[in-house]
Amino acid sequence: MLNDKIEAKWIDMFESIFQSCKLNRNETAVILSETQSRLSNVTLSELALEKMGISFYHLKVPSPKPQSSAIIRSSGASLALNGQNKAVVALSNADFVVDLTLEGLMHAPQTKEILGKGARIMTISNEHPEILERCMPEPQTKDRALSASRLCRNSRKMTVSSDRGTNLSINMEGNNTVGVWGYTDKPGTLAHWPGGLVVSFPKPNSVNGTLIFQPGDINLTFKKYFESEVICTVSNDYITKIEGTGSDALLIKRYLEAFGDKECYATSHVGWGLSQSARYEAIAMYDRNDLNGTELRSLAGNFLYSTGANEFANRFTEGHFDLPMMNCTINIDGQDVVKSGNLVE
Repeated sequence: MLNDKIEAKWIDMFESIFQSCKLNRNETAVILSETQSRLSNVTLSELALEKMGISFYHLKVPSPKPQSSAIIRSSGASLALNGQNKAVVALSNADFVVDLTLEGLMHAPQTKEILGKGARIMTISNEHPEILERCMPEPQTKDRALSASRLCRNSRKMTVSSDRGTNLSINMEGNNTVGVWGYTDKPGTLAHWPGGLVVSFPKPNSVNGTLIFQPGDINLTFKKYFESEVICTVSNDYITKIEGTGSDALLIKRYLEAFGDKECYATSHVGWGLSQSARYEAIAMYDRNDLNGTELRSLAGNFLYSTGANEFANRFTEGHFDLPMMNCTINIDGQDVVKSGNLVE
């Protein structure tokens, strides 16, 4: 297990991220954390902003009480701002928000309001600083993300297939797509670090087919590699059947059942990883307390299928799976963008 001693190089690293966001001394920044946020990342954010001479304050809220017996991990839908109306107003009036909540604000109910006033939200994933250091944004990743997001926004159909039988069809007409490269410099936008992926949020009733997970695919909510085959049938966005004889299928079933919420089974977003610096073996190399797993979402050539909240389809839920699949072929309107798990460039 890594310790949380502050390293000077990490202060410089956080400063570099904030500079990439074009944060300047004429702007006001807010650090948003909760009582269970990773203290090292909070401290590094404070020290970097001080070093830059940025006017900022730290808004700390209590970590929310569980809404059910289900264990919340990697949802992207933080409830830390529920009932915190004055905090939301303060964040909305800021130029720049450093999001250090455990689950992140990507799918949080209040995010639309905060972005609507023009704030930039920089979500720093709940990773140990060593992981963040390895996953600094790469110039070529931004170019890939911009190109991929333009392609997806203008597309009509995405298909995903594999030699083991995965066959998924996504109607892309009217989708909302975002490219994430690890920082944001545009008002009214959110980015997360680590970055390096493109994700599309389909309109309702757009996703149909079969996903066949194989040993070596990744369940990031559980921070583990699949050890057995799992077959998921998807009908009009919703997983309607989960089949498999191993513990992987049982764990997925039990976890989704715990929420008692149909929307947990719905498609949140689809996309693929673009980062060459992300490491497949990362889960095997770190203690779970040190790792959130955002790096694996960005792994170049993966197909990322995610369940749960999709604000563009008016669905909100705390239940969420991020499930990067290896060795898939992703086709957009007849053009392969990933071939057998490798980026096509």
